[in-house]
Amino acid sequence: MKFIETIKNIWKIDELRNRIGLTLGLLLVYRFGAQVVLPGIDAAQLAQLGTQTQDGLLGLLNAFTGGAFANASVFALGIMPYISASIVVQLMGIAIPYLQKLQKEGESGRKKINQITRWLTIGITLVQGPSYIYNLFNTLPESAFVMGNSVAFIASSVIIITTGCIFAMWLGERITEKGIGNGISLLIMVGIIATLPQVFIQNLISRVSGEEGGGLIMVLIELVIWFVIILASILLVMAVRQVPVQYARRTADGGYEKNIFGSRQYIPLKLNASGVMPIIFAQAIMFVPAAVAGLSQTETAQGITAAFSNIFGFWYNLVFGLLIIVFTYFYTAITVPTNKMADDLKRSGGFVPGFRPGTETSEYLDKIMSQITFPGSIFLALIAIFPAIAVSLLGVQQGWALFFGGTSLLIMVGVAIDTVQQVNSYLLNRHYDGLMKTGSKRKAVA
Repeated sequence: MKFIETIKNIWKIDELRNRIGLTLGLLLVYRFGAQVVLPGIDAAQLAQLGTQTQDGLLGLLNAFTGGAFANASVFALGIMPYISASIVVQLMGIAIPYLQKLQKEGESGRKKINQITRWLTIGITLVQGPSYIYNLFNTLPESAFVMGNSVAFIASSVIIITTGCIFAMWLGERITEKGIGNGISLLIMVGIIATLPQVFIQNLISRVSGEEGGGLIMVLIELVIWFVIILASILLVMAVRQVPVQYARRTADGGYEKNIFGSRQYIPLKLNASGVMPIIFAQAIMFVPAAVAGLSQTETAQGITAAFSNIFGFWYNLVFGLLIIVFTYFYTAITVPTNKMADDLKRSGGFVPGFRPGTETSEYLDKIMSQITFPGSIFLALIAIFPAIAVSLLGVQQGWALFFGGTSLLIMVGVAIDTVQQVNSYLLNRHYDGLMKTGSKRKAVA
């Protein structure tokens, strides 16, 4: 089989084999740390915390941390504070001139931005850590705390959680540098996948035992729908609009000969240039209404709290979908610099046929981005709210429904595609067939 032959080819490349081995080893370390309970907590009494994190927003957070949140683990917050810090730094880069200057300084500027992100990660973890400990005190029985609620226990737990987050961040960076794929994304994906077998088995037992009804036929239907959603997510991630570009030939005197016989290439504009960031932004905003309404005891405030605390409810998903569409336009606008693309194209002697280099080309690219962003944002919003549709129409258990769309599925698809592409590039560089159909077959060079 071609797949087995490809695996053999991967094994033949020493560098690729070592990178994959290192990546798997560091991911194993991360998964091991997710099972280590904080010192001073009785691991046998964590059942109530597990019940609290089965559904709702806490269930989503627990899925991202691979169950570490429900285990009161040293990696309880996972890599999420680093993700939050990265988002904050990225948004601040729009308004703060110093960060804008660093973004233009190349590698040195990127290193400074990474250092700022690391310090901000520590600050966010020092805020979220005490909140997590406070939640443990409210959820677990007093007998679960060996040291009680002493200052020593709280301080040591916050330090350990902060250290765990920093260590997870270090693991991700080492994977990116020495392994294969994007380390931070792989840590999140492994955490998500870790909960997949458990929630699927729970849903299967529920169907077979008759609690939800439908039996094995319904499970098969769910799997078919799940694979269709995965295929749709792959199309969303991979889809691009190719804008033809004409490059003029360089003449002997160093000038350009503008004729139709120059080399022709394309500018690939992605249908979903913003990735999962609009969903992450929207989910962060969705915490606000329930938190603000929870400060009041009026009947209206309690209704708002109930509506926006149910991630599978109608009003939550309606507002959630609209926010995703808005944030898709916002994030695409700040991450796809059409002005810079047009200027770079002009400097390199390229032009879009039928449009003048410079401002006219920039306006044309911006128009195309607006046209493809609309269906892309609608598609992204539909995938994001599909878990709620699966719960209401198919009766899928909430834990299993989280894998029918939303951030979880898009992260898994996006990270898997990125990792396969990196492996594919190694194979093609060594004259082997790649993992993808686009890989051309070439003879090995002696």
